[in-house]
Amino acid sequence: MSNMNKKFLLPRTPAEWLEAVMNFIFFLCGILAVGCVLLISVYMVLSGVPAIRKIGLFKFLFGIRWASTAADPAYGILPFILSSVYGTLGATLIGVPIGLLTAVFLSKAAGPKVRTVVVTAIELLSGIPSVVFGLLGMQVLVPAVAKTFGKASGACLLSAIVVLAVMILPSIVSVSVTALNAVPPEYEQGSLALGATDTETWFKVSVPAAKSGIAAGIVLGIGRAIGEAMAVMMVAGNSPNMPDNLFQSVTFLTTAIAKEMSYASGLQKQALFSIALVLFVFIMIINVLLNVVLKGGSRNER
Repeated sequence: MSNMNKKFLLPRTPAEWLEAVMNFIFFLCGILAVGCVLLISVYMVLSGVPAIRKIGLFKFLFGIRWASTAADPAYGILPFILSSVYGTLGATLIGVPIGLLTAVFLSKAAGPKVRTVVVTAIELLSGIPSVVFGLLGMQVLVPAVAKTFGKASGACLLSAIVVLAVMILPSIVSVSVTALNAVPPEYEQGSLALGATDTETWFKVSVPAAKSGIAAGIVLGIGRAIGEAMAVMMVAGNSPNMPDNLFQSVTFLTTAIAKEMSYASGLQKQALFSIALVLFVFIMIINVLLNVVLKGGSRNER
């Protein structure tokens, strides 16, 4: 009973008061973060469900025609969903291997001078606004794609994939480098003592040991790719087409909202909120799956 009473004693010393106040502040910050997520979730559901009820869930999710301003409007977002999926998948396939290899090089192989230069460049890359990526893509990448592949326009899915792949690199590299640097040196020393080469040690010991941190970087990178709007809008072409090939002008879920929200009204505006709800659910599902698959694997190994 005396132990129970001790838990509820008021702080006596200044240090105890400071600790109590800081614990309360941390508790409020945690509650605020959870409250914001819940508030956003509730708002998205309340704003997005009405249009889905009017249009029909199947017609909305699997319709292939989007003509929100036509005399006979259509609100099918399947082209937007597939474009977002293909664009994110393509950016991941390009950005993750490059980012991981760069992180391994910076953490294990690069000299101090080279590491300083490359890390500085990556930090600068992470601070560049997305509109600058889009501008560079529009002025450099889009004409290059058109010229290289003989197309009338280079504003297409391929250009969006390349821009997104570059944009997710800083997140993957910076978090992966931190995770690799945290691997205990005894792991690598033991591997080298058993006769493994440096490369074998890096990829068979260090990378698996840092798997959880690397997975976090990949999740952050994919999250940025899914949610990017401005840069994609400037290089993807913004036509509501099905992404049948890499050179098709397409519209992502994010760009569909951004390009029409300023003048939308009525059912059109409600449909844009429904797209935002679909995007919100899509991001949540991707994050949960990535955390289960990538981080869950590392827990099973331990």
